[in-house]
Amino acid sequence: MTPAQKVGQLFVAGVRVRPGSEGAMAASLAALGNHHVGSVILMGPSGAGASAIKAVTERVGLLGQAVGESRVAPLVSTDQEGGQVQPLRGPGFTDIPPALAQGGWSEQQLRQRAAQWAAELHGAGINLDLAPVADVVSSDMGRANGPIGRYDRQFGHTAEAVSGHSAAFIKGFRQAGVLTTLKHFPGLGSVRGNTDTTVQVTDTVVGRDSRDLTVYREGMAAGARFVMVSLATYTRIDPARQAVFSPIVIEGALRKDLGFDGVVISDDLGNAAAVQSMPPAQRALAFLRAGGDLVLTVNADHIPAMTAAVLNAERDQSALRAHVEASVRRILAAKEAAGLIHCAD
Repeated sequence: MTPAQKVGQLFVAGVRVRPGSEGAMAASLAALGNHHVGSVILMGPSGAGASAIKAVTERVGLLGQAVGESRVAPLVSTDQEGGQVQPLRGPGFTDIPPALAQGGWSEQQLRQRAAQWAAELHGAGINLDLAPVADVVSSDMGRANGPIGRYDRQFGHTAEAVSGHSAAFIKGFRQAGVLTTLKHFPGLGSVRGNTDTTVQVTDTVVGRDSRDLTVYREGMAAGARFVMVSLATYTRIDPARQAVFSPIVIEGALRKDLGFDGVVISDDLGNAAAVQSMPPAQRALAFLRAGGDLVLTVNADHIPAMTAAVLNAERDQSALRAHVEASVRRILAAKEAAGLIHCAD
């Protein structure tokens, strides 16, 4: 790969699939292609159904890159959790209950249903779901928890309940050939503010020894290849930096403590209120320097500045250059597992 192709693999950018967004989508895809972006997230809501989304993912597939005698196809992702967080609906997509309702099923039932949902996504050309939610919201916190509990996005109120159902969800998706993402490490279950809309969201409960982190260990064992890092600050882990910019969180708690060797993806570094005090280019660099692999921005307009910053910085920073190499290898390993690397005829 060329340096620009390598850097492009480190980004996942938003593509609108809402009705009436066809012009914006075409412009976004052209811009992403110019910067060799290797992954996208489909942004709804769309009720057009699976056939319409399949037509979109076929266009996204044109972002695939020729590398030597191989072709590397893009990761195509979405946030198909269920309940209020289900961007893709309509014919061909099941209406998925919220995670809290899923948590009332047996693990076997959830695994079977998850395999069905994943097969629907796979048929529409989607190979990565930014789910399941691994956050544990206590019954005392409940809907006072802005990002998760308010929307019934948690499988349950204990680490044990969430662990089992997260693992079942992952296994069902794995059965259908769709990759999964545990989120939002190290957990958003004990905060009140939503980092999408609130600045300086802080957790004073979760530490590196917290039982809630066992959900991630079990999810990794079940086959999750991606972990999303949150935008909150965790005073018991690293009070000086948001998790997404913290090597203590990423390299320490996630890689060293839990042994995760897959792809570390950021929560949204585009439009989220929690990161607006930092320029977009600096957000991307800070995440990568903290040990992250895949920069997520739902705002594709930030891609030119972000990719240029990484390309410029790695030219004379050997540590960053080595990290880019390692991150690209992790991302390509995940793509290979999803059948996205093809030898030329």
